[in-house]
Amino acid sequence: MDPAALSAALLAVIVPLAEARREGSSAGLSAADLPLERPKNRDHGDWASNAAMKLAKVVGANPREFAAEIAEGLASVDGVASVEVAGPGFINIRLDAAAAGALAKTIVEQGAAFGTNDSRADEIINLEFVSANPTGPIHLGGTRWAALGDALARILSSQGAKVTREYYFNDHGAQIDRFARSLVAAHQGDPTPDDGYGGAYIGDIAKRVAEAYDGDIDALDADAKQEAFRELGVNFMFDEIKQSLHEFGVDFDVYFHENDLHNSGAVERAVARLRELGHIFEADGATWLRSTEFGDDKDRVIIKSDGQPAYISGDLAYYLDKRERGFNRCIIMLGADHHGYVQRLMAMCAAFGDVPNVNLQVLIGQMVNLVRDGQPMRMSKRAGTVVTLEDLVEIVGVDAARYALTRSSADSNLDIDLDVLQKRTNDNPVFYVQYAHARTHNVARNAAASGVDRSEFAPELLDHESESALLGALQEYPRVVAHAADVREPHRIARYLEEVAGLYHRWYDNCRVIPLGDAPVEPVHRTRLWLNDATGQVLRNGLTLLGVSAPERM
Repeated sequence: MDPAALSAALLAVIVPLAEARREGSSAGLSAADLPLERPKNRDHGDWASNAAMKLAKVVGANPREFAAEIAEGLASVDGVASVEVAGPGFINIRLDAAAAGALAKTIVEQGAAFGTNDSRADEIINLEFVSANPTGPIHLGGTRWAALGDALARILSSQGAKVTREYYFNDHGAQIDRFARSLVAAHQGDPTPDDGYGGAYIGDIAKRVAEAYDGDIDALDADAKQEAFRELGVNFMFDEIKQSLHEFGVDFDVYFHENDLHNSGAVERAVARLRELGHIFEADGATWLRSTEFGDDKDRVIIKSDGQPAYISGDLAYYLDKRERGFNRCIIMLGADHHGYVQRLMAMCAAFGDVPNVNLQVLIGQMVNLVRDGQPMRMSKRAGTVVTLEDLVEIVGVDAARYALTRSSADSNLDIDLDVLQKRTNDNPVFYVQYAHARTHNVARNAAASGVDRSEFAPELLDHESESALLGALQEYPRVVAHAADVREPHRIARYLEEVAGLYHRWYDNCRVIPLGDAPVEPVHRTRLWLNDATGQVLRNGLTLLGVSAPERM
């Protein structure tokens, strides 16, 4: 019996009890309104519910008395071994071994589909992440968003959402001009401009531009030369960025060019829409958005008095473009330096008639620090001033890098100990989880060699304490994934996988899948093989959502 089935059984018991106490008190009640929790102390049972306390006032009952009525009805449900009432009205539920153990077969039979559903089928999501300026390699902040953004896309898709991964290509503005001047300086052997970009990669890109240019680039005048280095240099840099992301396991469905917003009339369309809605005014020769009406701390200039678009104009045009492309959920993942920008983005969303934090959601990520030999790592071999995606992958590999970046909440600073991630020990969290998965395959191989197969399944035999604990954790997987999607937090899956790995290793130490010595193969061995393989499937499914491989041998 899985949590969904138990919640349904709980609902079936509660509805008539509620109606008997007060007519109409169960109106609109669903299984989703009756959440179950895993007790921290397993002596209290397999599941706990606060339904009686939650509904007591509605039905006009004493919470503990109502809990006792629910417990009596639930105790007669097939698969429920016992029900107890604790404290002011908590309901503690214990399943019989057969009902709990049946999950192992369910997981194996569902395979990669276990934990997936279509609950978000109505969500058409534009997930924008990384979006680093094409002026240099991706730094650690962008790398963190690459891992988290791709994991979040996988998680949301697993719950039925239609997700488009989008990269906003910043090819418009002063930073591109500084990049071009830096390339020209490197080509000519001049010092890096004071506001320019340094690092060995600038020289590499400048050399490629000079070699690729059709003609004598040095024969061009200063303006034409800068334009040539800008156009070719940005393309070369962005090709490198896309290749680095691809090798990191991250590919995008759409690369949206900022220049297109300004060349296509999108800014003018956005201003016209807001003007129709009555949120535009003119003052001091400029065009303004009356954003204070939507929670912003001040009104914002959209078109400056000299006729040039202000920075927010691109945001307005881009958001409207996304909505016109059919996306009903727009998620933007930004770095910590954009924290002060969230309020105006939400005001923008509301000005268009949308709902902040529903149609538009902004996630802010904090800094990443690498530690090596006990000291902060601050310099890149290629970028010179910052540590890059390539630096991290070169040291620890893609799997360890992605896992380390996704196992902590994005809104907290992250310190990554590179020495730990290079270890093949239980101190290394990615090794710990991957080793557990590899061990499930090793057990299965040894079982096959010993004549143990899955030809029979007797779930009532999975009655060891470690089996109960492991099954209890495996039951949680669908809810963990669903919750990670709800709160946009992939790290919840990583931490869950570590818990499952620990419980599996404990089970491995206590319960044999292969008979000892010359002992015959019995039903319990075959049944345990189902549990072994179910654990491997859950670990594999979770690692896949994080974009991390699940090796069969280590």
